[in-house]
Amino acid sequence: HTLTRTTHCEFHNGTLCAETGSEGCNETQECETPEAEKRIHCFVLWENSTDGTPDIKMKGCFLHNVECTGHTQCVGTTTRKGLMFCCCEGNMCNREFSWAPEPPMQTTQETIPVGPTPPQVNKPLFIILLPLSLLLIVIAIIVYCTCRHKKTPYFNEVPTMEPLPLPPSPNMGMRPIQLIEVKAKGRFGAVWKAQYKTELVAVKIFPVHDKQSWQSEQEIFKLAHMRHDSILRYIGVEKRGDGLQSEYWLITAYHDLGSLCDYLKANTLTWAQLCHVAESMARGLMHLHEEMGPTKTEGYKPAIAHRDFKSKNVLLKSDLTACVADFGLALVFQPGKPCGDTHGQVGTRRYMAPEVLEGAINFSRDAFLRIDMYACGLVLWELATRCTAQDSAVGEYQLPFEEEVGQHPTLEDMQECVVHKKQRPLLNNSWKSHPGLLALCDTMEECWDHDAEARLSASCVMERIISQSRLVTRPLLINDPNLMDLGH
Repeated sequence: HTLTRTTHCEFHNGTLCAETGSEGCNETQECETPEAEKRIHCFVLWENSTDGTPDIKMKGCFLHNVECTGHTQCVGTTTRKGLMFCCCEGNMCNREFSWAPEPPMQTTQETIPVGPTPPQVNKPLFIILLPLSLLLIVIAIIVYCTCRHKKTPYFNEVPTMEPLPLPPSPNMGMRPIQLIEVKAKGRFGAVWKAQYKTELVAVKIFPVHDKQSWQSEQEIFKLAHMRHDSILRYIGVEKRGDGLQSEYWLITAYHDLGSLCDYLKANTLTWAQLCHVAESMARGLMHLHEEMGPTKTEGYKPAIAHRDFKSKNVLLKSDLTACVADFGLALVFQPGKPCGDTHGQVGTRRYMAPEVLEGAINFSRDAFLRIDMYACGLVLWELATRCTAQDSAVGEYQLPFEEEVGQHPTLEDMQECVVHKKQRPLLNNSWKSHPGLLALCDTMEECWDHDAEARLSASCVMERIISQSRLVTRPLLINDPNLMDLGH
């Protein structure tokens, strides 16, 4: 069938129009050409003034919103952050718009269907058959899932306090590496800043009892196509010492700014900086999740789920480009290979998706990738809390849910907060006044949706951020929200 192709939309920026009287007032905007299978739509965001006339906040183009497909007229049925919203397909279809809300319906989060309680059976035969049936189901899951176990279960938070220095290791490996100082300490051991020839490197040292973690992480780094600007650069591995004194070294690039978590504790971000960090972070996660065919120079790259995505495991380069690190819990989805003894309830409690906290994971590739995207939404919230683009003063850095459950939540605390109460980090009211932050709020909420299948993919998050950053950096469209891509 013939697709309605949108190339131009009416553009309006209420803030810019009010300030200048001419710029950003009902202009024609040329929409960027989308990628294959993506579609462009037009949108309007407005509210009604006291006399009932519409007060237009924004108009423009945005990418691929399934709500808009097939609608040639801009008729609003839903609100976004308290503002009326409509979208449509076709050139300048957002010039005229109207409001026709649908009757309110309960959301997926409010209406999680609960199956009927099975009848009580007291027969001895049932008692014998039930464990056998469960065993067969578990075997079937293991045979059919296409993933590979990477790490044993782990629930503890990596400490954010300054670690005590560890004694330096003897220089016995092939590389002339001199350890300088401990930069981080966690479940795996410690990460050292070190000197390798003329280059500073990071050395993650695994104790002898955690050799499996060392092997697991290097296997991820050695996969094809893992050299990427937004993935921590791998240099090599070494074994140092003998017997019980053995240490296993993982050598990577060193980034002086450290983790995103630590950077946000001491620094704020401008809107442009936030966009750069968020885009490069999403790009790294997208590359990790992506399955890539073999090329002339490299082999096949399977999809990889991180399973411990958080601001502590995102490092910042000197230009604030983010790179994803720490693949100790990662799962590789090799076609046709069983996943072994995969345990679903792993990661850092604070960042666990509701289905992980419930122990109700569907053991499929997409299910694990969606768990990463839930955590990605929380990291986006952390970025927003330290952004200076909002009107009000920027508060002190807080971890996600720190206000709700404190700094050291138990698994039960997180289950109560995220699963039963369905709480999410609070969105600051002042963000609503900034078009970009307003759009970012929608992106966060679609990442941490209680319904895993409704969550955004990493590629979609990246496209939204790129769209926003490009438009707000143009002189004419400084506050342009045409990044809204509100229902991608």
